[in-house]
This record gives sequence, structure tokens and C-alpha cells, in this order.
Amino acid sequence: MPASIHFFYLKPCPSLRDRNKLKAFLHSLFKSEKKILGNLTYIFCSDAYLLKINQEYLKHDYYTDIITFDLSASAKSVEGEIYISVDRVRENARKEGVSVKEELHRVIFHGALHLCGYKDKAQKDKSEMKRMENRYLKGYLQVPRITVPTRNRH
Repeated sequence: MPASIHFFYLKPCPSLRDRNKLKAFLHSLFKSEKKILGNLTYIFCSDAYLLKINQEYLKHDYYTDIITFDLSASAKSVEGEIYISVDRVRENARKEGVSVKEELHRVIFHGALHLCGYKDKAQKDKSEMKRMENRYLKGYLQVPRITVPTRNRH
């Protein structure tokens, strides 16, 4: 089955413009982590929407920036749904003093890393997750923009 990455917007996300570049980079991330990518869906939503998911599925009653659901049927292929609160990303970017674009990409890679087996509950795991986020964020920011050829119109 060919890999596919989809983005759905329940809330507008203007900081995510170059989706072709991001998809290509995510494919390389999974390859680098020695994982076979199946289907991956990112859903960009509001705080309220993600809070309902957090309450219903995880029994947590607090806001979060991301929830990752691993839907992989086997260890060979990675599949999942990643819900990201655009509101939380904006707030976290403000608190951390970084751009919304940088924080958004950090969270996108964070979800992918969860699907690769990285954890973030214990302090040691948090440090490793942060190191990997930084590695991929730095790599992504150095990749030139991908341009898609357009047809000449006469």
C-alpha cells in the first residue's frame, strides 16, 4: 500500500503553507527512523475540539496541543491520526518566544515521533523527544522550498 499523508482543517491554519515540502520531509523522517509509512492524517482543530477528544478518549480534563492515535495494524507499517490544536500552538509559540510556524512544525514532528515509538512521560524520554524534535525541525528549516511546476498558458 502506498504511503499517504493528509491534512484536514477544522480550524484554519495559515502557518502551514508549503504542504508538499512538509509531506516530503515527513516521508524522510519515517525513513530515517526505519519505519514504513502507511496512512497518516493530521487534523488541525480548536482547543475546544481537542479538549473533547482528550476527555472522551483519554479521560483527561485539560487542554493539550496534540493527541496522537497510533492506528498501526502491525509493527511494519506506521499509521495514525494526529490532532493538533491551532489555538494551543499559537499560545505555546507566544510563551516560548518562537514563531507560530516553528511551533506548528515542532508539534507536527512530535506526533510523527510518537508514531515512531518515542515517548514523553518520563524526564529522560522528554529529553530524548525534545532532542529529536530539534533535530528534525532544524533539518526541515534547512530544506529548500519545493516548487511544483505549472503549465505555461498562452
